[in-house]
Amino acid sequence: MRELPMRVLTTIINYQLSIIMAVKYRLVQNTRKESEQYGLWYGRASYDKQDTINIEQLADKIAYATTVTDVDAEAVIKALCRFMREALLEGKKVLLDKFGTFKVGLHTSPAKSAKEFNANVNVKGARILFQPAVEKDKVTGKFVKKLISGIQVVEKSMYHVDKGEDETPDVQPEP
Repeated sequence: MRELPMRVLTTIINYQLSIIMAVKYRLVQNTRKESEQYGLWYGRASYDKQDTINIEQLADKIAYATTVTDVDAEAVIKALCRFMREALLEGKKVLLDKFGTFKVGLHTSPAKSAKEFNANVNVKGARILFQPAVEKDKVTGKFVKKLISGIQVVEKSMYHVDKGEDETPDVQPEP
């Protein structure tokens, strides 16, 4: 029997653990005095360094779940990124079926008239917008995002927040 490399074993173990894991959140209080929601608490998704997966780790998971090697899977992912960039720079939207759509959005400043709008002056920057694929739930009839359907959330365990009855904001610095 062939022995699996440690990198693959680690990826398999992490994958199995991720099945039972959930998205972590931390509590954040609104401290903007001019806001109608001043003092109210919100849950915000929270990520640590180990909560990030890179192309190499994705390739390992793909290799484990399919008949392609990790090297081939990594090459395909890198080619996908390269060709997505090319398409976005050409002004195209990129649709990955059952995943979502990527497109470019622009940051612009206003012009006094349509005639005065100049891309060299008014376009301040660009960003990538992602719209996840949706599917209609057969039971509820509502549209759900496939990528996160069935999501579970748990409060992050290693951060400090005072859960007392204090009415004044407990300012927590961003990590």
